Amino acid sequence: AEIEILKVLWEQGPATVRDIHDALLARGHRTGYTTSLKLLQLMHGKGLVLRDESQRAHRFAAAVSREATERAFVGDLIHKLFDGSAARLVLQALGGERPASTGELAEIRRLLATIE
Repeated sequence: AEIEILKVLWEQGPATVRDIHDALLARGHRTGYTTSLKLLQLMHGKGLVLRDESQRAHRFAAAVSREATERAFVGDLIHKLFDGSAARLVLQALGGERPASTGELAEIRRLLATIE
């Protein structure tokens, strides 16, 4: 649920609880307004979101970037599931149910060339 809220904030920028809640509903998440508010309060306590209290309707913004969050999650996934092997993760990702698109493969080739 926290990731879904962060996705809304990354895409829309700072938003009120109502804005975030409405965006979650539009994405098919059936949570109550008070649940969204409580999650945002917990996320604020964890340092995941910033809260602007200067107006009546508080505005929340992501305190962490999408890239940093993705890096942290992937690093944790590699460590926990793939025993620290990034190669095994990549092999699973590329050989999975949905093959990489031509554009994705070109981007991977560019990244590999940069790393080499």
